[in-house]
Amino acid sequence: MDWQSRVDAVWADVGLTDDERIAAIDALASELPAADARGLFERAGAHDAAGAEAEAEPLYRAALEAGLDEERRPQAVIQLASTLRNLGRSDEAVALLRTEIDREPASPLRDEAAAFLSLALATGGDALGAASVALLTLVPHLRRYRGAVTRYAEDLAASRG
Repeated sequence: MDWQSRVDAVWADVGLTDDERIAAIDALASELPAADARGLFERAGAHDAAGAEAEAEPLYRAALEAGLDEERRPQAVIQLASTLRNLGRSDEAVALLRTEIDREPASPLRDEAAAFLSLALATGGDALGAASVALLTLVPHLRRYRGAVTRYAEDLAASRG
């Protein structure tokens, strides 16, 4: 079984405790060079999922700096932003997520980034901004009322003061 399949198997094992998952992911990551972005990303995720955001943050940053592929990079940005929000740093999360959403070519997880942007805005006290982002992200998925929802969402954003 290849390395990623073994990592996926650890994540799929619902019987593992947080500590067991961290240990298993750390062991798999140790098979790679210490600065390998994939290993750093998986280690960050394991700590993050266990509620150890303070330990996850530097690992996410190191993984992004080491250079993740286009499948993992947007995941790492979103997960880092979520971690920052949970650590009480919503402004940093908002900045990271806005950059991801504005990225060209478009991030494959643009809508997911917008969902976490909405959470970060709400946590930071900008409920109208959060609602606007969420609604504007939803608009392309609506079968009807796209124009009305777009206008209302833009009005919410404009009324934020």
